[in-house]
Amino acid sequence: MDDLTVARAVHVLSVIHWIGGMSFVTLVVLPMARRWAHAGQRLTLFEVVERRFSTQVRLSVPLAGASGLYMVARLDAWHLLVDPAQWWLGAMALLWLVFMAILFVIEPAIGARLLKTGHADPDRTLWRLERVHWFLLAASAIVAGAAVLGAHGALG
Repeated sequence: MDDLTVARAVHVLSVIHWIGGMSFVTLVVLPMARRWAHAGQRLTLFEVVERRFSTQVRLSVPLAGASGLYMVARLDAWHLLVDPAQWWLGAMALLWLVFMAILFVIEPAIGARLLKTGHADPDRTLWRLERVHWFLLAASAIVAGAAVLGAHGALG
């Protein structure tokens, strides 16, 4: 087994954890929290699940980026990141940058404050969080699908 095979496996497993977890939060946790019988606990339910996942994804997202960077460097494929025919590679890098910013800059800077003030109107806060998660999930699904198709020559 060569190093590129290991890097690709690490990359795919990291992305599965990252996007799969985000799918679970978006499609299961947020709708369940918004419909939770106890209005005062709706946002708390989301916070508890999100905190646990956030801790895990702070490992899988950097790992996805590191393994992707390793593959690009190892293959000396830097030029492909700006090749219009290989747009999906740049899209993967951009999506990764967005999530890194969310996880390590935006969430620590405003996430706790947003959730603290959100308890005044938990339904509105959860609705907003759900919209953001849906947008990120849709973008992730498009990029992941394009990456699989592109990696197998179906887009170029």
